[in-house]
Amino acid sequence: MASKRSAGVLLFRRRQGGEPEYLLVHPGGPFWAKRDEGAWSIPKGEIEDGEEARACALRELAEELGAEAAPRLDPERLLELGTVRQRAGKLVEAWAAEAEFDPDRLASNTFEMEWPPRSGREQSFPEVDRAQWFGLEEARRRILPGQVELLDRLAETLE
Repeated sequence: MASKRSAGVLLFRRRQGGEPEYLLVHPGGPFWAKRDEGAWSIPKGEIEDGEEARACALRELAEELGAEAAPRLDPERLLELGTVRQRAGKLVEAWAAEAEFDPDRLASNTFEMEWPPRSGREQSFPEVDRAQWFGLEEARRRILPGQVELLDRLAETLE
């Protein structure tokens, strides 16, 4: 069976003094509610059949941050970060872009699931419940271990 593939965009900005900050998102839903360090991610999602990875990355950025709030990015100006494999085997293709985003404007898509388990009740949860800018060291602590390499690749490019 082929590995699942996702694509995403790692946004960064330069603050006073020139140090970059990286935008990470925290997954919504009850399974992630009490997890913090090692639980955050770049905005990303599964590549649909026949979909080009870069197009998926931009679609997911808008879906997870909110179509009105997400920055409009030129696909040709994205910095390619390559692919990483997460612990469960999922492949994540990523790009980076310098852009601003106000986490207070987060308006993520939602998903439905039965909750509590075996209750027969469907509840709606945001795909992403928080977004936040972090410096490099804090971002390394917060991001999923399989995505740390994406931060390191971008940091090296920005040096």
